[in-house]
Amino acid sequence: MLLKSLNYWSVPGGLEGTLDPIEFIRIAAAHRFPAVEIAIGEPGSAFGTDATESRCREILAAAASHGVAVASTASGLYWGRSLADGDPDVRAQARTDLETMLQIANWLGVKTHLTIPGTVDVFFMPDRPVLSYAHVWQHATEGIRSLLQAAEQNGVRMGIENVWNRFLLSPAEMASFIDQFGSPWVGAYVDVGNLQPFGYAEDWLRHLGSRVVGIHFKDFRRSVGNIDGFVDLLEGDVNWPEVMEAIREIGYEGPLVAEMIPYYRHYPLVRVANTSNAMDAILGLTS
Repeated sequence: MLLKSLNYWSVPGGLEGTLDPIEFIRIAAAHRFPAVEIAIGEPGSAFGTDATESRCREILAAAASHGVAVASTASGLYWGRSLADGDPDVRAQARTDLETMLQIANWLGVKTHLTIPGTVDVFFMPDRPVLSYAHVWQHATEGIRSLLQAAEQNGVRMGIENVWNRFLLSPAEMASFIDQFGSPWVGAYVDVGNLQPFGYAEDWLRHLGSRVVGIHFKDFRRSVGNIDGFVDLLEGDVNWPEVMEAIREIGYEGPLVAEMIPYYRHYPLVRVANTSNAMDAILGLTS
């Protein structure tokens, strides 16, 4: 079953890591989202890698009381501590982070954890050194491979996302990266908005097929061509009818997660409401 879902970062306080996940769930339910994607942050944040099993049970109970499923997890820790960092100590910490997040995802009962394997560069962190594609491929491969057992033990798939990191820039590259592991615990997390500057979501979905374990919904105007090109759903160049047709063709079942960043400057929850309405139209729930 396809699940209309909302990402934690779409609500004020999410990106900052100050939003209580239970309040996030309440907001999602109020805006007619039957599922959510919770982000795992730094220790000491509202929901970080220091989260306990009892805290996860508390969140699940709150979600159940609102009729909301916790369907997937994500994290922004990869930007600062990457599996493919140039520093081996940072790479080791990134592996520890991801192993911990797989355990937390298990406690939350989710099946997919969004995973960024590495970055050639980070467009919003200009002081970070540029790494070679070969370096990122090698160390991202080593990092993911080292966590296959943890993923299997927790029953959580690592969904490799296409982000603006100058890595895995085509569906063929993404497929090759995933297939080298020969494991059901590694799949593709396709963000239909992120790839608009250099591809078409429907092509990615059809090429990746059964590898797809997660999908982010965003929209983007190619004529802008930079980070300011992200717009509300149905305002950009994503061919939504074709995307939905591709999703049906590949037999994907799971959450379709709206990740709406940045917030509106004023009345930011209006964007959540607009997103909910747009997703209803895209999913055929309304005309």
